[in-house]
Amino acid sequence: MNKRFDVIGIGNCSIDLLGFVPSFPRSNTKNKMIKFIQQGGGPVATALVTLARLGARVSFVGKLGDDMFSHFVIDEFVREGVDTEGIIKEKDAGPYIAFIVVEEKKGSRTIWWTDQMVSRLRKEELSKDLITSCRVLHLDEYDVEAALLSAAWAKEEGIKTVLDAETPGKKELLPLIRLIDFLIVPEEFALGFSGAINVEKAAEFFLEKGPQVVVVTQGERGSLTVTRKKRFFQPAFDVPVVDTTGCGDVFHGAFIYGILKEWPIEITSEFATAVAAIKCEKIGARAGSPNLEKVRDFLLVFGSERMKRFLKQDITGC
Repeated sequence: MNKRFDVIGIGNCSIDLLGFVPSFPRSNTKNKMIKFIQQGGGPVATALVTLARLGARVSFVGKLGDDMFSHFVIDEFVREGVDTEGIIKEKDAGPYIAFIVVEEKKGSRTIWWTDQMVSRLRKEELSKDLITSCRVLHLDEYDVEAALLSAAWAKEEGIKTVLDAETPGKKELLPLIRLIDFLIVPEEFALGFSGAINVEKAAEFFLEKGPQVVVVTQGERGSLTVTRKKRFFQPAFDVPVVDTTGCGDVFHGAFIYGILKEWPIEITSEFATAVAAIKCEKIGARAGSPNLEKVRDFLLVFGSERMKRFLKQDITGC
């Protein structure tokens, strides 16, 4: 398909304020951070940055303002090669703000976030010409009306759709899920939204609603992928974990890269798992997100024999 962009993303972009600490503090105490970092974040935004570093042509559609946080988000997009034509600027609007405490000993993180500056993207503000100028449309749960219309346009044009959802109680997502080709969600969402007793049953629940592929991510254990013809578990790679912030977002971006390349689903899953693992070795959602050469080198050492054969046989594939 001769499209202007490989991927267009509509949804959450944020400013992540990360504090790196020895261990999570007790209440009513004062503690010194080992390190402080400010980065861009957000599920869709980080997935797009991941894709851009892998070599895809990507564009972000959303709403920001003219404050310093909005400028920071846009400047970072520009540096990363993410097109910003679809960003609408509105007075007093801004990105999501996330405060993230990262524990040095565990590599885990705790997040507080706010949307007090966020202005919702309205469906009448969307450009059909822009939205349908891509091969894959990536969505999240934050602007549901805009996502629904965009997904409907994508369906009309034969554009593949991917959804990242994370709030189990958000039942209004069901009409959107019915329009999605690739549903990639964390275990907590899968179980909570479906009411299923295990991830296998949860995946079947979603598969019956419309998606062609359902992926349930399970953190350090790996992920389960289910289609109408097969199901398989992809274990996570064992790497030194510094920070897990943004792992799921990076996984989405890398999985979409495999969709663009039309790789076998098992190859796509292992590739995305590797990209997410490499990300964990640095602080923040984006700092550790690798380029294609680094992923290839990693997989030639730590990948499965199937993956190594694929990489050696298809030099242009990765």
